[in-house]
Parts: sequence; C-alpha cells; structure tokens
Amino acid sequence: MTSGPLGPAGSDADVIVVGAGPAGSATAFFLAQAGVDVLLLEKATFPREKVCGDGLTPRAVRSLLAMGIDTSPEAGWLRNRGLRIIGGGMRLDIPWPDLASYPDYGLVRPRTDFDEMLARHAQKAGARLHEATAVREPVLDAGGRVVGVTTRDGTTLRAPLVIAADGNSSRLSLAVGIRNRDDRPMGVAVRRYYHSPRHDDDMLESWLELWDGEPGRSRLLPGYGWIFGMGDGTSNVGLGILNTSTAFQHTDYRELLTRWLGSTPPEWGFDESAATGPVRGSALPMGFNRQPHYAPGMLLVGDAGGMVNPFNGEGIAYAMESAQLAAEVIVQALARPEGPARERALSAYPAALKDTYGGYYTLGRVFVRLIGNPAIMKLATRHGLPHPTLMRMLLKLMANLTDPRGGDATDRVINVLSTLTPAA
Repeated sequence: MTSGPLGPAGSDADVIVVGAGPAGSATAFFLAQAGVDVLLLEKATFPREKVCGDGLTPRAVRSLLAMGIDTSPEAGWLRNRGLRIIGGGMRLDIPWPDLASYPDYGLVRPRTDFDEMLARHAQKAGARLHEATAVREPVLDAGGRVVGVTTRDGTTLRAPLVIAADGNSSRLSLAVGIRNRDDRPMGVAVRRYYHSPRHDDDMLESWLELWDGEPGRSRLLPGYGWIFGMGDGTSNVGLGILNTSTAFQHTDYRELLTRWLGSTPPEWGFDESAATGPVRGSALPMGFNRQPHYAPGMLLVGDAGGMVNPFNGEGIAYAMESAQLAAEVIVQALARPEGPARERALSAYPAALKDTYGGYYTLGRVFVRLIGNPAIMKLATRHGLPHPTLMRMLLKLMANLTDPRGGDATDRVINVLSTLTPAA
C-alpha cells in the first residue's frame, strides 16, 4: 500500500494518470508497485469497448508477464503460435521466433475484457481507480507547468506529475500545445466481430492484398486485413490502411471491409447474418507522431505519444513498454526535490524512448512510404512470399522481435539497422 502523496501540501496524489487503457493502467500498476500514490482516471465505466484487433504478439506478452499476469488458457487467454500470411496466391504459416528475450506465443483477448483486467490489476497493486471520471483539461501553474487536471464536473485534482494516457486524440497534449506531426504516418483500422467456425484458429492471419476496387483493375492498398479467432465462437475481422496511399482520403473503409470479406469462403461465416455488431473504426498514430513526450509536469505514454509500430500497426506492446519506462523515470524523479534535479530526471524519459524505438521507428517510416507506392507493394507481395527465409526475417523486423544480444544472423542485421538509423 502507498504511504500518501510525496508532493506539496494539497496534492491529491503523487501522480495522476488520465486514461485506463493499456498504457495508463500499466503505468499506474508499475508506479503503485513501487509505492507511488496513483490516481487512475477513466472517463468510461468498465467493461467498455475499444477498437482493436485483439491480437497480442510475443512482445506484448512479455509486458504482461512482467506485470505478473497469468497468461494461461485456464485464465481465459487464447494462445497463438505465429502468423499466417496470405497474398500473391500464397499461404505461409510462420511460427513466432524462438528467442531468449520473448515468449514463443502470442495471445488473443477481447479489449472489453483485457482493458478492465489491466485496470483491476493496477487497482490491486494500490492504484486508486476512478471510473466515469472524464478529464476536461490540465491545470497549469503560473509558469505553465502541469500541476493537475480538472474533470468535467468541475473537480480539480492536483499532483506533481500527470500522465497523458488519453489515446490518439489526447486532449491533455493538445491543451499544452503538443500536436500531431504531419510528417509521421497515420493509419485507420476498422473491425467487426462475426460468429465463425474459425474462432479457435491457433494462428493470427494477415491478408496482404487489399484493393480499392476490383483486383487487377485498381490500386493495391498499403495495409492488410486480419482474421483473429477469439476462441469464444467469434472471430475479430478487420483491416488497416496507411495514409501513405493517395487512396487514403478517398476510401470507404467499411465498404472495403465488406468487399474483402465477400471474397472469403462462405463457410467461414463472414456475412451480415453472422455479424454480432456494427463495424467500428479508429485512428492508429504511428512512429512518434506526437512529440515531445514530456512537457513540464506531464509525460505522454502509448497512443497519446503516437507510439504505434509503423511496420504492423501494433500499439498495445508499446503502450505497456512506454508505461514501464515512464514509471521507472518517475520513481527516480520523485525521489529528488522539486526543481532542476527532478527535471533532469524527467528529461530521461523522451531520451529513453528515442534510444529504445527511435531508429526502429525511422525504419518503419521509410517502410510505409515505400509500400505506399502500389507498384512496390505489388512487387513485395508477389515476390517476397515465395521465400520463407526472407519472410521469417521480415516477421522479426515487422513485429520487432529480436534478441538484443547474441541471436542469429537476422537478429544481428535488424539490430544493427535499428541502431545505426538515426532517431527523429
């Protein structure tokens, strides 16, 4: 249990975390575990829905294990053993790599359940969770430093530090002048659940050919469709498209999803009669599309900081990892007196993010620009899939799954590329 706020008299907590998605709940968990008094504010009430593919790679599983979460099938998780890629007339099953740094399995779990589980886990660690608490704006002191938040009902809550874990729209970030960068990629994802006999598939499935019209008479779009079995009689089916295509602003994504699913075998059940609800969509902020990640008194984690992987659209792993980085920095900062010493400690957060992801995200931005060219996308799909060794290397690159020390030759190549590529 916590011992009470470390901040100035009148503080309501040591840290206020705004948003109880994976980023906010993980931040609250790691802080509470370290003895920090944390207020975790969530505008909705659990369970609540979020648009997501519901699939977790081994990178995300590693973060769950670091939080002490039971990821066994008995605890309600559906495990998967790798990625199935379909495109160019090919079907290729690629197991998750066998690495020292990551488990060899991925997971699937609905976000309606997943997010609440993480929030309750943070609560058990000592975080004080307040649901149905919408934050309206940050509270600034005379010098412009964030010193708390005001909720929609007019309540003011104060703390020495605030965490913006309020997602892609991040009102807190906008309120202090941190806006999206136009030179960073953005994606759009739409998904729908269907009753399907494919619900217990032990592979995540990715379809690489999405056309903005009839195949062969239209552009191949930079993105992919997915089919993730949920293990409960339903499948999560969706697609994601990048803004590097000229078709980005002119595509009806719901219609594109319907057209793509119309090409799948009828026995899979991906039609209107088997749908369990409407098509839902959301934005995917990629490659550090919002910076800086620290403004005086406030740190950005997860989607609020644009931390979605440009290679594959994965956000949950980076939400939880950035949460752990932020918590480690905050624990050290709060041990110092207010003023320059504490600010030096807090400045380590954006530096740690760039050291960890900067070069890799730069590579990802180059990748999305390349596949935004339909000719290059078609070439990669048609000529890359027939080479399993190349595809296994690409899986490691796109899922960011390598051993940092040792590993095989492909690990070393990817690690060198990420290290030598400048962060921005």
